[in-house]
Amino acid sequence: MAGLELVLLLLAVSAALQVIAERLRVPYPTLLVVGGLLLALIPGLPRVEIEPDALFLIFVPPLLYWGARNFSFRDFQESLGPIVRLAVVMVLVSTVTVALVAHWIDPAFAWPAAFALGAIISPPDPIAVLSIMRSLGAPGPVANALEGEGLLNDATALVLYRMAVAAAVTGAFSAAHAALQFVFAGAVGVAVGLVLAWGIMHLRVLIGRQPIVQNTISLLTPFASYLAAELVGASGILSVVATGMFLARQADRFTSPETRLQNQAIWTMVTFLLESLIFILIGLELPHVTRALLSHPLGTLVREAAIVCACAVLVRLAWVWPSAYVIGAISRRFFKTREPPPPWQWVLFTGWAGMRGGDSLVIALALPFTTNSGAPFPARDQIVFITFAVIFVTLVAQGMTLRPLLHWLGMRPDERAEDEEAHARLAAAEAALAALEDPAVAKSSHPEVVRYLRQRHLQRARRWAAREGKQLHGRPHAHEGEGDHVVAAPSHAAREVDESRVAEYRRLRGRMIQAEREALLSLRDRDVIGDDVLRRLQRDLDLETMLLESPDPVVDPIPEIDPTFGQRAEPTP
Repeated sequence: MAGLELVLLLLAVSAALQVIAERLRVPYPTLLVVGGLLLALIPGLPRVEIEPDALFLIFVPPLLYWGARNFSFRDFQESLGPIVRLAVVMVLVSTVTVALVAHWIDPAFAWPAAFALGAIISPPDPIAVLSIMRSLGAPGPVANALEGEGLLNDATALVLYRMAVAAAVTGAFSAAHAALQFVFAGAVGVAVGLVLAWGIMHLRVLIGRQPIVQNTISLLTPFASYLAAELVGASGILSVVATGMFLARQADRFTSPETRLQNQAIWTMVTFLLESLIFILIGLELPHVTRALLSHPLGTLVREAAIVCACAVLVRLAWVWPSAYVIGAISRRFFKTREPPPPWQWVLFTGWAGMRGGDSLVIALALPFTTNSGAPFPARDQIVFITFAVIFVTLVAQGMTLRPLLHWLGMRPDERAEDEEAHARLAAAEAALAALEDPAVAKSSHPEVVRYLRQRHLQRARRWAAREGKQLHGRPHAHEGEGDHVVAAPSHAAREVDESRVAEYRRLRGRMIQAEREALLSLRDRDVIGDDVLRRLQRDLDLETMLLESPDPVVDPIPEIDPTFGQRAEPTP
């Protein structure tokens, strides 16, 4: 089987596993790793030969960039304390602990190699965390802390990894130089990312409404950000995250609706393909990893892997408690932060949700084979094997238990997002109503159009005023005290009528759109219209279908125009 055929096979398997994961309600990355492992057992399957550095560049920057684009800056600020403690302090503590344990169980792990192993397996994989947290429905603060950790912890781990590898290769290490390099990599990485994001923003403003060009630049942005930072010796990971979060705040100001629709579709497909391939590649790599260890006793390898894996998991479980309660209390006392003590259920779940993934395997495979003196890199084969074992155990064993653990702990998604959506939709509808009061609009030559729009948005505002009042009844909310709304919530009977009209509109308009689509296809099939015309008209129908499926579909009020207006009069006998 050729390489291209293998890639096509992997994509087909990825799509099938996505369907199975949804049906079985199991984390998608877990099923992908198992699927890749089963694929590796097929005889004659070729090995995917990609250089580790290239593999990291292909997969990690775009996935981190899109994760940063979709991560709320407000949520990042609110969860900054837990994120820093998990993404920086936790990685440091775990790296040191794993290094001590590895050096203790096997003298082959010289100190630099032991610290390299610790840096490789300490950070949970951002790709695994992001892909799993999107589907679990964990409480907002927990999801925000885990996603923020996933975006930043690689930066900490990579700096530690490079220092450990440099010490192993050269035989020299300076603590002062290492600390300076750590600070430099972080600060300069963020600065490079922000500068590049500012330049990209102005470039896209200059280009204007050209969706294909705009989205080509969007696809290239994470690679440019990563490579620019790495070129100056800074953290490419932090550069990508900074670029993504900056553009997430600014992009809607200079992109057209068509560009945004296309951008969302492109990135959804790109992230699905990359997430799928990287986890399957992990499974495919296992047989090749084990072949390199034939000279080592299997029992010894399994014992070492089990001890290190248990160490990595237990250190995280132990660290999250003092991190949340002791350091959190110190932060509130001396730095006046508003971070409340989290429930113990949140802390336990955060400690357990530490899955490792593709980035750990990639940097393990990137370890050099020899040092500057020509000697083999200490314990390289064991490091790669242990890394895979930790990935497999955490993704499969921990990943499969996350959803049951959520239910057992009684953790449910908070209602903040739903509350804010109702408030935002109501505010938007009221702003539209206010715009209709503008004198320039009131003097329209077609006042029936003004009345039509006012009636439609008044109906929309009534629905969301009712929805907001129902959701917030009897409990405090974030936007309390902002002032009274222009539109009051309707009575219960009126609210039921509004909701039933929406449901009926969806049903009837849906049938009409289906009939329109079938008519267009019939015209195309009979060569009455061309495919280009069909695609243009289908796109309009698709956009309207999307609006029908949204929480706020367009429900047209009864028009004031006589339906017989403009029709040809019947001839008089």
